[in-house]
Amino acid sequence: MRFLLRFLKSVALLLVVIVAMGAAWLYVSPPELLRVGDGYAAKIICSNVFLAGRDPQQVLYEDVQAPGNPLLRLVRVAVDEQEKRVTARILGLFAPGYAIYRGALGCSSVPDGDFTAAAGAVPEVAATPSPQNEAIWPDGNAVAKANDSRVEALLSNSSLTGPAVRAVVVVQNGRIIGEHYGDGFGPTAPLTGWSMTKTVNAAIVGRLMQDNKIAFDDAALLPQWQGGDHAAIKLSDLLGMESGLAFNENYGTVADVTRMLYLDADMTALPASLPLEASPGERFNYSSGTSVLISKIWMNRIGNLQTALAYPKTALFDPLGMSSAVLEVDARGTFAGSSYLYATARDWARFGQFLLQDGVWNGQRLLPEKFMAAMRTPTVSSAGKYTQAQAWLAAPGGDSSAAAGLPDDTFWMEGHDGQSVAIVPSAKLVVVRLGLTPSWLRYKPQILVKELLEVLSDSAQ
Repeated sequence: MRFLLRFLKSVALLLVVIVAMGAAWLYVSPPELLRVGDGYAAKIICSNVFLAGRDPQQVLYEDVQAPGNPLLRLVRVAVDEQEKRVTARILGLFAPGYAIYRGALGCSSVPDGDFTAAAGAVPEVAATPSPQNEAIWPDGNAVAKANDSRVEALLSNSSLTGPAVRAVVVVQNGRIIGEHYGDGFGPTAPLTGWSMTKTVNAAIVGRLMQDNKIAFDDAALLPQWQGGDHAAIKLSDLLGMESGLAFNENYGTVADVTRMLYLDADMTALPASLPLEASPGERFNYSSGTSVLISKIWMNRIGNLQTALAYPKTALFDPLGMSSAVLEVDARGTFAGSSYLYATARDWARFGQFLLQDGVWNGQRLLPEKFMAAMRTPTVSSAGKYTQAQAWLAAPGGDSSAAAGLPDDTFWMEGHDGQSVAIVPSAKLVVVRLGLTPSWLRYKPQILVKELLEVLSDSAQ
């Protein structure tokens, strides 16, 4: 009996030692996957708390844990309202991830925890309240009642708007003719576009093209690319996702994309240093790293950091009346042009309408005709699915317009977790759909767009 007791005590002691060693290992050198998870949680919660005014625990559950990796259910978060910081840790102890709020520049992931360096790289820019303009959209924020019961019926059909929908806005002939919002969301709620940000980031490049400050054929685009194979990469190669850079966009593991977004304080460092796996212009490789490099390139062309940080607002958001739009930066001051634009659904619709109008707003051409043509022209290497200016011709899931039953001139902005803007110039139609709908649910917004086109076509007859 004594031997058994001694044996059980030894086993218990061994277990305590193993647990202690494991905890020490997790504390001192946590696996990158855990750091990615906590970095992701901190960033998402920071943006939703400080930009959208949501409850942090609600965001943790609904936005981080419910749709994600089971490990994320172990994440605990702390929000420092005074310092405007968010910290996330597995079990509240391990692999800390950090994010900081910077006013008009939104939130930044701070993966190295160096808030001093982050503050030194990009000072906080005071956020200004959105103006209360009661003119009819898009000139203001008021929406006239459309009184189309068939459109309302479609937007009330959850099988068409999809699981966990947060906002749908339908625009025809330049006016909002229907809206639908999920529980807890409304017209003033800023919502992330994820990779729809890429199209907006490309449009910022187009604004510089309009002023002859950058061109499709520009090469040797970064200081570290002066000489060698990388000097041959042209801006057009980056815009068409044909850079040749060996960037891994696989979200299932700690890939290049998650490392860039949640482990690197300077998001440009990794993609800029990657080797070429193909000659520029020859192979399609969808890459968020490419879009962040585009941000760095256009910011370099502007030169002055303060001017560059203000440029999205002064050159694009203010002219379009997108008063809610916040394009966020990384910890070293480069815009995260791949992923992080928050705006209300009505402001996403403004941008969609802007593209439908061929880059013209209030009679003023803001984007060159050549740039807008590129946005609707497919790259050869993408088999006709992706355009030469960071937009999609293929609908979510890869359907062609013909397969989806949509007009041939339809093109798309598309983002992670079910974000989309469908632009149909021939029908003068824009359909914004935002939500938290993972791809494995296989939701297709093109079905909603097709139904809307049929109803609106019948109304016109």
